[in-house]
Amino acid sequence: MNRKRVPIRNHQAEAALFSRRAFVSIGIVFVVFAILLANLYSLQVTSFAEFQTRSNSNRITVLPVAPNRGLIYDRNGVLLADNIPVYSLEISPLEVRNLAETLTRLQQLLDLPDAIITDFNTRLRQHRRFPNITFADDLSEEQVALFATHQHHFPGVTIEGRLQRFYPHRDLFTHALGYVGRINQQDVQRLREQERYANYAATRTIGKLGIERQYEMDLHGVVGYQTVEVNNRGRVVRTLDFTPPQPGTDIHLELDIGLQQIARDQLQNRRGAIVVLDANTGGVLALYSNPSYDPNLFVSGISTVDYRGLLNNPANPLINRATQGRYPPASTIKPHLGLLALHEGVITAETRIWDPGYFALEGVSRRFRDWRPHGHGWVTITKAIAESCNVFYYDVAHQLGIDRIATFMREFGFGEQTGIDIREENAAIMPDRGWKRARFNEPWYAGETLSVGIGQSFWTVTPLQLAYSTSILATKGERHTPRLLRAIGDRHDPEFVPPRALPPLSQVAPEHWATIHKGMEEVITSRQGTAWTAFRSAPYRAAGKTGTAQVVRLSDETNERPDIEDVEERFRDNATYVGYAPAESPEIVVALAIENVGGGGRNAAPVARAIMDYYFADPEQRQLKLLEIQQRRMNAND
Repeated sequence: MNRKRVPIRNHQAEAALFSRRAFVSIGIVFVVFAILLANLYSLQVTSFAEFQTRSNSNRITVLPVAPNRGLIYDRNGVLLADNIPVYSLEISPLEVRNLAETLTRLQQLLDLPDAIITDFNTRLRQHRRFPNITFADDLSEEQVALFATHQHHFPGVTIEGRLQRFYPHRDLFTHALGYVGRINQQDVQRLREQERYANYAATRTIGKLGIERQYEMDLHGVVGYQTVEVNNRGRVVRTLDFTPPQPGTDIHLELDIGLQQIARDQLQNRRGAIVVLDANTGGVLALYSNPSYDPNLFVSGISTVDYRGLLNNPANPLINRATQGRYPPASTIKPHLGLLALHEGVITAETRIWDPGYFALEGVSRRFRDWRPHGHGWVTITKAIAESCNVFYYDVAHQLGIDRIATFMREFGFGEQTGIDIREENAAIMPDRGWKRARFNEPWYAGETLSVGIGQSFWTVTPLQLAYSTSILATKGERHTPRLLRAIGDRHDPEFVPPRALPPLSQVAPEHWATIHKGMEEVITSRQGTAWTAFRSAPYRAAGKTGTAQVVRLSDETNERPDIEDVEERFRDNATYVGYAPAESPEIVVALAIENVGGGGRNAAPVARAIMDYYFADPEQRQLKLLEIQQRRMNAND
């Protein structure tokens, strides 16, 4: 029987194999430890600063702090735009387990409108980078107290206090001041283009209209920052450093609250606008458009119902009639045309034109009639202004021609923006041949020049343009850009802004200015003057010109007007007036337009008289007048 032979073991070979394997294993372990040590060195030494910064960012963050918005005052130091403390409900979505349920419970608890949840979800989508999103603004004290008692049921929801814009006089200054509103995507885009987005990191609102928008950079201020330590949920534990924001600059306007109140009281429920200028500086002492609205509605976000109510209101309260309303100037521009006719030598101060009650163009069957059926007889330029003789101006306009009229009237600011320091301004229309060809592709007709001669046809103006052009007449050619801003800075020591003067109309002879001034004075002082009744027994000398702008043209056969009660309101004439006082040394200029009320002498001139009476009254009389107005408004609201 054969046995299997067992090989003899090679201990030397086995020892060599073990040594090789041990050496490789030890090498691998050494390499791994070397890598670990190198990585540890990198973390602890080489990249220490970088990772320390990353670590700190997990518990330390920098939060922007919104600056307080600058205040706005009138020329007497009366506060027109304030900042008041308000409370808002803030939600941190990361800390809320069931956001939809929380929103519903909050809405029911605080009795908030259904739309508030939709608005919140919209803000959440737009501002996911912010830890806190506003759920409800401007909470009442009762709502704050109610939430405080239930706050433990709402983790991640807090009450935050802040300052919010407030307009104490509500609708009185709306069209001049404008308002602030929530920053939207268009605002964000504009701020980025202007490289100012970082300065609005904590700001909720921005100037939307008027002074609030025009001087946004001054009013806003400079954002501040605070370095805070936060927990793992993003809640602030403590403040480590604080760089305070720089508040916005206060601004002071030329507006006078007393004149503004008189303007509102005089317009009452009538649609129209009143502008009062400082005759020598261009300062806007009053700028009121009626109807108006409460700008506080827009500050924290106007409701859909309220906005639709304003938008669909047939009286168009959102339009600033003082700078955007376009009205036929009617007879208020007769002094300007008379000055042009004198300057061009078409007439002299002694020229007489016969007015039989109509004017006829050669070869044209239509008669252009005067407002007085049997005419004014022989008329000079002075009488033509005082009694508002249409036939005189038909003749003058026909001799001048539309080209000379349009060129000269642009020197008075017609057909162009005045440059007032708010953006909501319309240039209106100063028509000429080129304008009509571009607009209608039609030639200009001689009959249209006659209509322009009495401030009708295509010619439209804004009340601000009327005031500006009248100030040029009053000061014999001096021109200053209308402005609302008076001074900037601290209430007690502001820095005054100088008037912006433009080149004067120096080419007009002094005797021509005197002739026009005399005619405008006789509008008030002559018994035949169209404003004599309104200004009778005034304790100061004034000059002016009334206007009645036809909304519906008279018949070619007769100029008899139906009784105003028999005409649908929207077809009734507009009343206009321009004037200045004192006549010998003008201080203020008044221009106004009232829609669909009838003649200017009967409806617009008394309003100008009331404004001038207040301006020239002593302080005690002014105060009594304002108290009377306030009492009347209180009684009307009861």
